[in-house]
Amino acid sequence: MASRDLFANFERMRREIDELFGDVVERAGFVGRRGFLPRVDVFFCGPPPRTVVEAELAGIDADRVGIEVRGRQLVIAGERRPPSAEGRLYQHVEIERGPFRRVIDLGAEVLAEQASASYENGVLRVEVPLAPPDRNARRIPISRPTDGGGARRSDGTLEPGSERA
Repeated sequence: MASRDLFANFERMRREIDELFGDVVERAGFVGRRGFLPRVDVFFCGPPPRTVVEAELAGIDADRVGIEVRGRQLVIAGERRPPSAEGRLYQHVEIERGPFRRVIDLGAEVLAEQASASYENGVLRVEVPLAPPDRNARRIPISRPTDGGGARRSDGTLEPGSERA
């Protein structure tokens, strides 16, 4: 359980380092920080078996979010626009704004054409059914040379054309 907490803390530490040094690094011209990465949870459930991705997108209009499945990856992209600063003098800013693009490995073959998405209370939920296992697997024999000079298949028979004259 401690290793899970360690990995969960890396994201928090990255955000804190960005807060501490981000402005200094940007003003020096080293890096142009642009956008943010929304937090996501990815899990499997069923029946029917499916992978589920939940992304924290509070304050983002669902019409400004694009979702697509590319092979075994889910791509979520969009933008959180800043509110009008007119009449505001900010003392503290923590809500990350700007464009985002998150590529999530789904960890299995999926049926992209059956994917569905919903957006409620600032959380985007994408469900993608898992593809059934391939039942048409083909066994491939391995050929190897033998002492008799001919190549033999893994089932022990000689390869055609490998007999010694």
